[in-house]
Amino acid sequence: MAEESYDFPPFRPPSEANSLLLRVTRGCPWNRCAFCPMYKHVKFEKRSVQTVKRDIDTAKVYTNGKVETVFIADSDSLVIDTEEMCQILGYLHDTFPSIGRVTSYARALTLKRKSPNSLKKIRDAGLTRLHIGLETGSAQLLSRIKKGAGPDTMIGGCTKAAEAGFEVSLYVLLGIGGESNSQEHALETARVLNQINPDFIRVRTLVPQPDTPVFQWWNEGSFQLPGPETILKEQKTIIEGLSVTSRYLSDHVSNYAPVNGDLPCAKTKMISLIDTALDNISKDDSLRADLESMRYLRRL
Repeated sequence: MAEESYDFPPFRPPSEANSLLLRVTRGCPWNRCAFCPMYKHVKFEKRSVQTVKRDIDTAKVYTNGKVETVFIADSDSLVIDTEEMCQILGYLHDTFPSIGRVTSYARALTLKRKSPNSLKKIRDAGLTRLHIGLETGSAQLLSRIKKGAGPDTMIGGCTKAAEAGFEVSLYVLLGIGGESNSQEHALETARVLNQINPDFIRVRTLVPQPDTPVFQWWNEGSFQLPGPETILKEQKTIIEGLSVTSRYLSDHVSNYAPVNGDLPCAKTKMISLIDTALDNISKDDSLRADLESMRYLRRL
């Protein structure tokens, strides 16, 4: 693997834990989100096609040519030239014929700027799924956390990706509205998700990270971090407002409850699980304290 490709830790979705990580870009071209500590000390760069091909050759040696899933790193790799991405994907699939899934992070704004033809070319070349951070559907909150895209851009970019044939996996950040804007966050997020109807909805619970604006707001007292009850009620409001055919996943250790299911069929069961969690918290102060410390409802 090329020497300049090393930075630690590597970042990828939990669902890509067993995937080959192939670095096409380094860092994040936006790198301004108020909650995100990733890539802060990494200068963004686009890696050359030849360098990436050498990494693919090296990976073949280490894996004996047996790779089933690949994650294209780092952040928003679709910013590179379409033809270059297609060359990389073509070489990747030629080298590993057993590949069944290739995924990448993507920004909605980048997707909106790409032509439908460019997106279709990339999809046909073998990139199958895009992981996109929605975080919230609230225009006010998207602006405050500096996502660089409003609700309309989120909807437009994700819709274009779906029309090009990509699986769309959207991330929602529970708690990003704080205590004061929890309801707005939940209602607007459900509204935007309904317009996109992604293949996957993946939720994470906000844990303020050092060296981020959100962490600073929290320390200063201008941002009140929601407690377990607020987070669970927020999640319940989102689910109640959804009219999608998405798979809903709480596949992250930050979450308070393992709320998972295929919508709309599992909606009643998912809401019931949240109600059980809320009831347990109301009856057991020690449970609430445990949740505050470990960010996961392991007792359910």
